[in-house]
Amino acid sequence: MHAFRQSHTLRPLSAALFAALCSAAWAQSPPPATAPQTLGEVTVQSTTGDDGYSPAASTSATKGSAPLRDVPQAVNVVPEQLMRDQGARSMEDVLRNVPGVAMSHGDGQRDQVVIRGFTAIADQFVDGVRDDALYFRDLADIERVEALKGPAAVLYGRGSSGGLINRVTKKPRFGETSGEASLGLGSFDYRRATADVNVGLSDTAAFRINASVEDSGSYRDQQFVKRHNFAPSLALKLAAQTDLLLQYTNARDQRLTDFGIPALNGRPVNVSPRTYYGSSNAAQDDTTTSTMQSLAATLNHRFNGDWSVRNVTRLYDYALDRYNTLPGGTTDPVNLTVGRTRSFVLRDEKGFFNQTDVTWRNRLGGFQQEWLMGVELGQQKKRAESVSGGADRVPIYNPGNRPAPASFAADGAIPSHTTQDTAALYWQNQITLAPQWKALVGARYDVFGQETTFDRKLAGLSRTDKKFSPRAGLVWQPSEALSYYVSYSKSFQPSAETFALAANNTGAEPEITENKEIGVKLDVLDGRLNFTGALFNLERTNIKNTDPTNPSRQINVGTQRTNGLELTANGRLPDRWDVSAGYAWLDGRMTRSLATTGSLQLPTAAIAAQGKVAALTPRNSAFLWAMKDLGHGLRAGGGVNYVGARFTSLTNLVTLPGYTTLDAALQYTLGQWDLDVNIKNLANRKYYVSAHGSNDNLILPGSPRALQVTLRTRF
Repeated sequence: MHAFRQSHTLRPLSAALFAALCSAAWAQSPPPATAPQTLGEVTVQSTTGDDGYSPAASTSATKGSAPLRDVPQAVNVVPEQLMRDQGARSMEDVLRNVPGVAMSHGDGQRDQVVIRGFTAIADQFVDGVRDDALYFRDLADIERVEALKGPAAVLYGRGSSGGLINRVTKKPRFGETSGEASLGLGSFDYRRATADVNVGLSDTAAFRINASVEDSGSYRDQQFVKRHNFAPSLALKLAAQTDLLLQYTNARDQRLTDFGIPALNGRPVNVSPRTYYGSSNAAQDDTTTSTMQSLAATLNHRFNGDWSVRNVTRLYDYALDRYNTLPGGTTDPVNLTVGRTRSFVLRDEKGFFNQTDVTWRNRLGGFQQEWLMGVELGQQKKRAESVSGGADRVPIYNPGNRPAPASFAADGAIPSHTTQDTAALYWQNQITLAPQWKALVGARYDVFGQETTFDRKLAGLSRTDKKFSPRAGLVWQPSEALSYYVSYSKSFQPSAETFALAANNTGAEPEITENKEIGVKLDVLDGRLNFTGALFNLERTNIKNTDPTNPSRQINVGTQRTNGLELTANGRLPDRWDVSAGYAWLDGRMTRSLATTGSLQLPTAAIAAQGKVAALTPRNSAFLWAMKDLGHGLRAGGGVNYVGARFTSLTNLVTLPGYTTLDAALQYTLGQWDLDVNIKNLANRKYYVSAHGSNDNLILPGSPRALQVTLRTRF
């Protein structure tokens, strides 16, 4: 391990931190029952049980518990019951239930998706706080996942061109002692155990712990996953109007770094899904190990029914060791070989974010209003070093051998040290203009500073961006069941954003994203079934391109846009059917660009980016999942998932064929015991689930048919 490696135990800052927080507040809990009913105010219970697949509210859209019908924006919520019914094991599994979201394999080391045609490498949040470290997230302590579509800088700051993903964690429950434990077994040596225990310590204290451990194989040759997630939390009622929530997470994930397979003649090479193009001794040469520790404190104080204040502080400590061999070189269609490269990436990060939100509910000018006024401060310190080099060429149909030593340049790995400082003020107002008309307006002002230094040779770099991000929406509700909305929002992506600054991008201005959207939300069957539709135009300007007159710098001249339609249906039908369905039509293109991208198939060529379709963005995609309660403790169902053809990169030279997969599920409950059986890819369809997004090779095959059995007990 290199000399910089540190112990990744959070330092004992908690005592001082919590003392400082006690003067602030936590607005995540709803007001007391005696508070008057005001705009955007609902009580959100667990999304399991009677809520089924149709939760009534989202915390991501407004940083409050606003009913989804009052939010002038597309918001998709994946509740715990749906995740459980499908046997979801990863964020990738969860986000298949969100229209407009496509998959990237994230270099085999992290959760990464493409939302409405725009990559979302850093647009991950947990309980509304940025969580942009590059790792695979466990689901053991997650109650639901919310996808907020379109730019969301007004509340969340930089990033989020196509949207963001917010995980809502399980919280302690007062006055209840209960729990459950599960054991999962399945195809390809799948083995996983979980525990969820809640203890109501007293009327003013509750403790909960969620834990998981997994030791699994894979349908991919040599692949393995060894991980754990340990997440205790403590809720305290400090006074009648004051609550404190403390949360800690300790997670570790080790697995094979899997970049997938190459392409040949414009399609993924026709090999078994098992075929691995890395080292024949991958357990030694090609592993990724990530660790994440975080500590969060959330304090809420309600002065009265009109005023409340919330303060949340999250500290985190993250480390990554990644080593890999990948088929990232050129493909020779004549000699049927592909070039392999070797690389390693080492990252250490630590940081904090502090948010203070003041909520004021009032009636001004004859209009009922709910104001949110907030400030966010944060700092992230990131150390990174990486090096890559050519290794060898291997037969494209028979790649299995240990790679030759890579030819690394002496200066290939110059460690960088980056500090990113966030300071922001934001406000938002939800206004009832009339019984049938509601408005949502807001703005945020960010000061985002970046500074990067290097251990040797290279000069230090820095820049500071100051950006104003607005948001506005109007909702018309001609009846209690129907809402129409229009909205506009804006966001910015600073140079480097989550990575180290480089000499060629330090001078580049932020890229700007604007979203214009109209939509409809319809509740039927007394709100048990919800339909939504969104039609949008999403455009990102100022995209950085290499200056043709000076290749050593980048200039802001590119534009990418997506026009799209998204439809969803979620809820409970008569005769005890739970359903979740969605469809997305996306037309994403690079409408203006000076950039060229490189072909990897010999003979190589430079391909102009302008006019090309965005990578990993299918024109059409759809899903349907349904479960029926058969009585006598039995539930049965399944689903279909369709993804249209996608391009692997902006060259548009390699196509991932469209595919349709079928899944099935059967559940049996007897007393305190549940038995869940999931069969994934029931028809054993050969398909390709994702790719890298900027490389025509590096394509990840999907899993063959797989059986998963989960035994669960409640106590």
